[in-house]
Amino acid sequence: MTNPQLNKHGELVHLLSTEGLPHDVITHILDTAETFVPLAEREVKKVPILRGKSVFNLFFENSTRTRTTFEIAAKRLSADVYNLNINVSSTAKGETLLDTIANLTAMQADIFVVRHQASGAPYLIAQHVAPHIHVVNAGDGRHAHPTQALLDMYTIRHFKKDFSNLTVAIVGDVLHSRVARSNIHALTTLGVPEIRVIGPQTLIPGDLSPMGVRIYHDMDEGLRDVDVVIMLRIQNERMSGAFLPSSHEYFKNYGLTMEKLALAKDDAIVMHPGPMNRGVEIATDVADSPQAVILDQVTFGIAVRMAVMSIVAGASE
Repeated sequence: MTNPQLNKHGELVHLLSTEGLPHDVITHILDTAETFVPLAEREVKKVPILRGKSVFNLFFENSTRTRTTFEIAAKRLSADVYNLNINVSSTAKGETLLDTIANLTAMQADIFVVRHQASGAPYLIAQHVAPHIHVVNAGDGRHAHPTQALLDMYTIRHFKKDFSNLTVAIVGDVLHSRVARSNIHALTTLGVPEIRVIGPQTLIPGDLSPMGVRIYHDMDEGLRDVDVVIMLRIQNERMSGAFLPSSHEYFKNYGLTMEKLALAKDDAIVMHPGPMNRGVEIATDVADSPQAVILDQVTFGIAVRMAVMSIVAGASE
């Protein structure tokens, strides 16, 4: 079966998922991002790579942070950027997703950045666009969030240099997390020997074992001697009902405190995809500690999204 993200030359034409993304493609994205990171320090933060191209941000689900970083990334590449308020657009009046895409294609779109509540929506769009149009998944349902995973990989590589000797712990609501799945696929492809998943039984899916991860329900045991701690956001709606008894109870058992972090290696880094719930999944003193690289993730995220858009736009048809 062919990979819908790659063309016949093995070049990245759409970024839909980290699952099935070859090692060399991921490394190429990270290497390209590295060339863009210094742009943030320059007086003029633009390069002409996407001059004359149109990038459409289609966010069917709210996300100020992701949409803003994609917008900044596209503008730094000199693209024309259009943010569509989907809630008041034609889809709210009953137009189908593919009709919306067809109309925007007629407006000479070159790249669609898509966030959608339905898993698989970016794949559907990628199947129906012309060969010169590229689709970047900015998060679909519970399925995937590839650019978040790639910026996480960049952050880990930046601070740890090499993936081959790392133990990485992913903590929290893995069941509902597209970030966790995308990170597990990327970490595995990059050769991380031990990936741990830590959380309550109600928030750990039963299908993780085939992915080669080790599952822990005890936070102290799971954090022992890890190099990287990736905390996941707990959504407020999980705090009532069957998943969790209360935010206080969750923090007591699975919130990252300095005391729990001390079980990890002395030079362990703490990551979080944001936005953080301080006092729920992470203590304030941890979030503000030198070991937290959460703001670095945001900075690197712009460079990684620049890399992805520049690479797909440069692929041959």
